Order: sequence, then structure tokens, then C-alpha cells
Amino acid sequence: MGAATQMTTSELFLVALLIIFVVPFAIWRLFGRSDWAPLVVVQIVTGILLGPGVLGAAFPVAYTAIFTNDVITALNGVAWWAVMMFVWIAGVELDIHEAWENRRETGIVAGLALVVPLLFGSVAALVLLKFPGWAGTRGTRWQVVLGFGMACAVTALPILVLLMENMQILRSKLGQRVLRYASLDDVAIWGVLALILLDWDRMIRQVGFFVCFIPAAVIARRGVASASEADRWLYGLIWLVGCGLASDWAGLHFMVGAFLSGAVLDAKWYRIEKMDQFRGTILLTVMPVFFLSTGLRTSWDMGGVGVFAAAALLLAASVAGKLTGVAIAGRVLGWQPGEAAIVGWLLQTKALIMIIFANILLDKLVITSATFTALLLMAVGSTMLTMPIVSPLLAKFETLTHIGAARRAVRRRRKVVNG
Repeated sequence: MGAATQMTTSELFLVALLIIFVVPFAIWRLFGRSDWAPLVVVQIVTGILLGPGVLGAAFPVAYTAIFTNDVITALNGVAWWAVMMFVWIAGVELDIHEAWENRRETGIVAGLALVVPLLFGSVAALVLLKFPGWAGTRGTRWQVVLGFGMACAVTALPILVLLMENMQILRSKLGQRVLRYASLDDVAIWGVLALILLDWDRMIRQVGFFVCFIPAAVIARRGVASASEADRWLYGLIWLVGCGLASDWAGLHFMVGAFLSGAVLDAKWYRIEKMDQFRGTILLTVMPVFFLSTGLRTSWDMGGVGVFAAAALLLAASVAGKLTGVAIAGRVLGWQPGEAAIVGWLLQTKALIMIIFANILLDKLVITSATFTALLLMAVGSTMLTMPIVSPLLAKFETLTHIGAARRAVRRRRKVVNG
């Protein structure tokens, strides 16, 4: 191709954006839209298909012509900022106060829904570590095992919100309870991640980050609370960038700072409809770039069979662990029949948060590209299972509860008549 006809980096970047936005939307429209999965799930799957393992292998010349190093660098910059904003708004939306008010129930469910799948995932990790290729060059055995376990225990709060909106249960009592459980687990996820990423060579920096973060958070809270509604968003984003920079400098990861910067702010300072719009705008405009950049990191070096087998093992450990943990909690709390299954399947939703979690572990060389691909496939599989399984369970549960309520009403009327 001659120099006169050669496309510039900006043109190639825009071609890549066209592919990123057009392909998943076309697939989503073609195959039934949100009846089986929200657009975000299709975008994640498409990101994998557009990666080097699928599109790159099928059309290597076209792939390398479009996704040059400069284009990938530009896409990664957009992806970093997109996911920082997404994690920040997820932190803002956490309602720790409500979780505290219902602390016994929330603690039991969230604790068992986290610990049991973590144990199941850790056992799966020990099985996989009998074979080479799963642990990163800087990952110690305990870090890799805990990373696998936590990946199986993660609940993707933002995706959970989208799925429950699609099933029209988000604002119901059941939906709000599930959000409480997921919110508490979200806090634990980032705490475990900070533990995994502890770098003894940078311990002074990391301790310094947490020591300085506390007074900085107090100042940030006062500043945001006293600002006008319009200025709160700008102040919040400035605070987000500062925390991300500080945590990355300390040797953690900018995502840890991004989440903490949102978690210390109160959701009541930002109107719920505005937060919904902000999250929706991020998902629509820039998060698809993150999904593509995630797909660019998939690797099939160990062979498709090995990666798919590992993904299947992790998916089984994740789902079985989550359902078992919630079932135990349901028995302790005396839930109605069928309730634990619904909550368990909703809480096993993975997708975004687990992918972000795995991205960070890959960045820090705790896991390998093959491990990342297996975790990515597990996250996609678990998320795509949610709606097809929960929808009939919900219909059955609603029928049973309506029948139960009717029976109780009849018994009450009989008691009144007989009394």
C-alpha cells in the first residue's frame, strides 16, 4: 500500500471504534436483544471474538493492519478512563448505611455467599496449579490461589443492577436485599485485592497511601457535600483521578484508588436518576472500548481445550459455591422455598467486576494470559446463565408466594368467623 493511500493512526482508531460499536449491536439486534442478555454481555463476548485468538487468527493481515501498536495504545487509554469512572460510580452507589441497619441478615448472606465460593474456587486453583502455565511470573502460590478463589466469589454489582432492571425486580424488596448482599461483597473484593497486591518492597508507599487516604477522604467528603449539585460531579472526578494516581504510585493499582474514591462518598449527594444516567452513558460510550481491550488480552497459547476445561472447572466451582453458600444462609434465616435459589443465581453474576479484577492480576503478573482467558470465559458464562435460569424461578416463586398469601388470608378469615 502506498504512502498516499496509507491510513493514519486517527483513521485506524476510528475504524476500530466503528467495529467496536457496530458488531455487538448488530448481534444483539439480530438475536433477540435483552430477552436473553443485556447489550453489555454481548459487547464482552464480541470483545473476545475481536481479539487475537479469534479475529486475529482468522484474518491476521487485516487484524494487524487495523490494530496497530499506536491504535491499541489509544484504545487502552480510553479503556483505563472508562473503567475508572465505572468503578467509581459503583463505589458511590454502595449503601453501607442500609447494610448496617440490616447487618445480621446482610452479614450472614454476604459472608456465606463470599466465603463458600472462595473456598470452592481455591480448591479449583489447587487442581489447576498441578499443571504449568496458570501462575504468573510474579505470583506466589498463595496469591494465585486467593486470586482464583476471589474471582469465583465476585458478584458484579453494576451488571447485577442491569439484569434486575431487565427482570423488573430492581426496586422490589427482593431486589434491594440482593443489592445489599452484593454491595457488602463488593467492599470485600477490593480489600482482598489490596491484600493480594501488597508489595513488601513498596510497603512504605502502600502504608503511606492508606494513612494519607483517611484525612484526604474527610476533606473530599466535606468539599463534595458543600458543593453545588453540578460541581459535585466535577469534584468527584478530580478526587477519582487523584486517588487513582496515588494508589498506582503506591504499587497497588489505579482501580483500587478508583473504587475507594467512590466508596467514601455518599450516594445521597448524587440523585439516583443522575447516577443511572451517568452509568448508562459510560456503558454506552466508552465501556465497549474496555471490552475490546479486554478481548485483545485473551490468549489461547495453552490450546483451546485446556483453557475451556479450566473455565468449565472454575464456572462449576463458582456457581456451586455461590448456590451452596446462599442455601446455607437461607436455612439459617428461615427463607421460603425457592428464595435461596433466586438469590444465589443472581449473586453468581460475574462479568465486569470479575473481568476488572482479573485484568489487575494480569497487569501485576500474578496470573498468566491463559488464566485470564479462562477467568474471562467463566465470567461470561456465569453472567449469560443468570437471566434464563432466574426468570422461570421468579415466576414460580411469585406463584408460590401468592398462593401462600392467599392461604394465610383464608385462614385468618376463618379464625375471625370461628372466633
